[in-house]
Amino acid sequence: MSGTIEAGDGEHTADINGTRLTVFTYRPSGPLRLMLAVFHGMHRDAGPYRDRARPLADKIGAIVVSPEFDAERFSIDLYQRGGVVQHGKFVPPGHRTIDLVAPLMAWSRAASGKNDLPAALIGHSAGGQFLSRVAAFAPTGATRLVIANPSTWVLPSVAEAVPYGFGGTPDAEAALRAYLALPITALLGAEDTGTENLSSEPEAVAQGPTRLQRGRNAFAKAKAAAQALGCPFGWKLAEVPGVGHDSAGMFASDQACEALR
Repeated sequence: MSGTIEAGDGEHTADINGTRLTVFTYRPSGPLRLMLAVFHGMHRDAGPYRDRARPLADKIGAIVVSPEFDAERFSIDLYQRGGVVQHGKFVPPGHRTIDLVAPLMAWSRAASGKNDLPAALIGHSAGGQFLSRVAAFAPTGATRLVIANPSTWVLPSVAEAVPYGFGGTPDAEAALRAYLALPITALLGAEDTGTENLSSEPEAVAQGPTRLQRGRNAFAKAKAAAQALGCPFGWKLAEVPGVGHDSAGMFASDQACEALR
């Protein structure tokens, strides 16, 4: 495991603010335009997610960094829900899982020798749940955030309690406004209507019966909230026809490519 992200596939051990993460990487041979963090699903399979992202990376000129959040150290509360709540209370910035993303991107730039590359983030399924919490509660400066096929979202609401909304967070309305302004793409599989491994806690069920409907509902609520608040709205909605809960199909889509360009 080298400390430098070189051409082709790589596997590294990175010390991110005192947390050791295995990071799978891919560096294309062509011109580089982007640093792309890829967040894996519930099987904690960062290596295969890196592999599935390679064709997309080749198309857009991106270095892929795919960190592994293993189940032994990162429970559902710490990964899917981002570590933003403990004992029912909002955890302030500093030691949450989502707080690892910005320094991870700094490590990636340093390891690649490309300190000028803009960062983009894509998460699928459990990784989409994680990225929704990153977007809501941990500023990263990313130029694009693509949230694909998650079971749950941070809803754009101060009435819904964290980690499913902004209720119970300090300066909730300001945080909500910042969330709505982000360059987020809700990337949904048009056939993602099954219920296997679908989050089923009451807060999740209230978001809709399927991942597709939950994504549509979250986007509609975000658009309505921005209009009600009179604040900038940076979100886009993109649906991938013929694809269900399938990361390879989502990453290979024209919609994913467009969302990251």
